[in-house]
Amino acid sequence: MSAGTRTRIPRTRLRIALAALVTLASAALTTLPSPAAQADTPATTHLTGTLSDGATWIADVPENWNGTLLLFSHGFGPTVARDAPTDAVRTELLAEGYALTGSSYDPHGSMWALNSAERDQFATLGAVTAKIGTPRRTLAVGQSMGGLVNAQLARDGGGHIDGALGQCGLVAGGTDLDNYQLDAEYTIARLLLPGQDVKLVRFGTSAEASATADLLTKAVTAAQSTPQGRARIALAAAYLNLPAWSPGKDRPAPTDWAGQEEQQYDWFAQGILSFVEGGRYAVEQSVGGSNSWNRGVDYGRLLAGSEHASQVRALYQAAGLDLHADLRTLTEGAAIAADPAAVRTAQRTSSAGQGLEVPLLDVHTTADNLVPVQQENRFAARVRASGDGALLRQAYVERQGHCTFTTAETVAALHALEHRVTTGRWDDAATPTALQRSATALGLDGAAYVPYRPARLTVGRDGPAYPADR
Repeated sequence: MSAGTRTRIPRTRLRIALAALVTLASAALTTLPSPAAQADTPATTHLTGTLSDGATWIADVPENWNGTLLLFSHGFGPTVARDAPTDAVRTELLAEGYALTGSSYDPHGSMWALNSAERDQFATLGAVTAKIGTPRRTLAVGQSMGGLVNAQLARDGGGHIDGALGQCGLVAGGTDLDNYQLDAEYTIARLLLPGQDVKLVRFGTSAEASATADLLTKAVTAAQSTPQGRARIALAAAYLNLPAWSPGKDRPAPTDWAGQEEQQYDWFAQGILSFVEGGRYAVEQSVGGSNSWNRGVDYGRLLAGSEHASQVRALYQAAGLDLHADLRTLTEGAAIAADPAAVRTAQRTSSAGQGLEVPLLDVHTTADNLVPVQQENRFAARVRASGDGALLRQAYVERQGHCTFTTAETVAALHALEHRVTTGRWDDAATPTALQRSATALGLDGAAYVPYRPARLTVGRDGPAYPADR
């Protein structure tokens, strides 16, 4: 589906906790009391509108507006306009005098709305500034899939935005995402469901995606009961770049291989494969086919580059399994090809890192189950290769989960970005020490910024070429 095409597509029925769909407002612009204004925030004007492609936008402008407008890009889910990551963040930002805005993206297509998101966000800026006047400064903020949109805005937004803050961003792009997820799914299907024909790509309906998720999850659940099964789960988790630290648990020791696998299994048990397969269906809708492949992938070499390789080797040895035999089985059976047009569309609409026009601060949790922190490594390498490494800073919060930032962590990061935009220098504002000090000083809900360097993303496809049937 090209960037300018609007095709009505049935909604994805994900088996995860997504926000409920809401009824969108009419095309007329309205001025209403903002829900955020009911808290300890100043009087706030709430604006809504509709763009030419049907995307809706909202904006909240406090009475004591400080002249800075924040453009928020929301993550994967229902295409409903949002202008802040959380209600708590919205309340704090409005209290500090920021105006907030954001769009739904085009609601007529896939929830992987990368075909329209960047265009709709820029159009939202035009619509909002026509109503409230030209801001002194405009900053983009994005989370998850919206973090990828945010990175695109930072790449293309010179003259529209002055800086960007990304959180838990899917900055490695849609094709890397689908490829490393395919490696994990393929490993589960090949090693835990031998002889079964499991559909892994080109889902025609959300029901097909859901059926695959159920089948793979049941296979993992059954495998967890034996040492051999646990070793193979760890192998799949390594390809998925899955953290070995789950919510509510203490982080396992560096050589507690069994404890690490147990916490990786927690993520599977909590339904991560339902999100993965539902997401794949949405991406394939958006790009017009399958943009992932494993033909030509050497799974032994792929494992060797994973930070979890030692864990996998230890668990295989303890289980009495032949790791080399399993890796050979995976490599010899790898025959899934991509759709060339889908790969090209994904490169055009669902990638970032080709350069930056404005400063970008990316923040990530160290144990992100849905968008692995290793994506930041991949993204930074691309930005440096473009020659724009000086515009990028990355910071890390020691916490499990996806986008699990405190309000204080978010606001402190925004203040650090503002320092860069105001002074033209990062100085020490975006260091872990400075961010932690700034967040703690807010007296809100705590912070956990730490020095951290993410490992390389385990994806094994570094060049522009792809094996595909032509």
